[in-house]
Amino acid sequence: MSRDEKKGKAIDESLLELAPGLMDLLSHVHRVELEHIELEVGDLEIWLNPSVLLSSLTGCGIAEPKPQAKPTALIPEVYMPEHEEYPGRIREITLGATKGDGGSRGRTVTIGGATHPAYTSLENPPPHPPVISMDVFDYLVPLPKTLKKPFEEVMGDPAEWARLLVEKYRADLVTVHLLSTDPLIKDTPPREAARTVEGVLQAVDVPLVIGGCGDPKKDPLVFAEVGEMAHGEGLLLNSVTLDMAEAQTLETVARTAQDHGHKVLAFSPLELNSAKELNRRLYEYLPPESIVMDLTTVALGYGLEYSFSIHERARLAALSGDTELQHPTSSGSTNAWAAREAWMKLDPAYGPLEIRGPIWETLNALILLLAGVDLFMMMHPAAIRTLREVIHRLQETGTAPSRAPADWVTARM
Repeated sequence: MSRDEKKGKAIDESLLELAPGLMDLLSHVHRVELEHIELEVGDLEIWLNPSVLLSSLTGCGIAEPKPQAKPTALIPEVYMPEHEEYPGRIREITLGATKGDGGSRGRTVTIGGATHPAYTSLENPPPHPPVISMDVFDYLVPLPKTLKKPFEEVMGDPAEWARLLVEKYRADLVTVHLLSTDPLIKDTPPREAARTVEGVLQAVDVPLVIGGCGDPKKDPLVFAEVGEMAHGEGLLLNSVTLDMAEAQTLETVARTAQDHGHKVLAFSPLELNSAKELNRRLYEYLPPESIVMDLTTVALGYGLEYSFSIHERARLAALSGDTELQHPTSSGSTNAWAAREAWMKLDPAYGPLEIRGPIWETLNALILLLAGVDLFMMMHPAAIRTLREVIHRLQETGTAPSRAPADWVTARM
């Protein structure tokens, strides 16, 4: 053993001999302060004895904490919803015109006016509940059996078809699709199309939406003839597109609406910049209060999420102050029937067609209802009845008397 090692061992033994005496000296000391001390610690373990710690705290004047009492009731709490205001507002547009307004409708329909995203605020529901327009065709288009069954007896007569929709199914509006005017179908002359619309006007007293065939050159001619015949009736001409601007026929439709007291439906394909551009072009001829937007409805399973996204983005941008998007919106929810799942025979696990098809249309409409759509174009009575009931329940949210939590927490199903 080296000399240094022997010296270190001797020091350690001396310290061990002093340890009992040090413990006696420190037995009545509560605090020790060390100065100019350096400690080199390897593994350090600290053991705390709860009973000793509590007795030490008591001796220092700190009271021992009392055990908490067992709860006997729910903690009372008040829910305070966040109050959020938006700088923008959706324009209000009235469709149809009564005798006092220069038309012949028994009632009008007003859409728009929202100041908040749809159904996100109990204090601010849509000032005008969304409305439903039911479809009528002037041409026997192929429809799924489930869809045409409720109307089979009247499908050859647009006026009687419209009468059935209003009297039996309580349609808020009727959309007359003048598909026969398509140059690739029957190429019906505009004057004949106007007579068809005149017959529907005489059969029902609700506002009308007039749908063309989609041809950017033929539709303006048809709208001009129909618009003049129905002067002052407050029709919604469905629709105007950027294709009409390229064909230099957009002004024709806009002038027709302005001169004869009608509104226009501005259709754009799932793209907000296109929607804004179309609106800007229409502002050259029409006041903004004459424009409803259709941002495109895609069937469930075929891109409905894109439709929801574009409608939601447009509404939030409008409420945030984008004046070019502050227009009520429309959804062609009947497009749900374009999905094969709505009408094709599939595995029994998919359910019967009589139920599956209406459910498909219902889901399309409900999803876009939550995005803020103001006007729905639909067909199947069951889907319409469901959507109407949901709208009613949402509009009434917050008006019913509150129930105690125990009423539903302990309810048996």
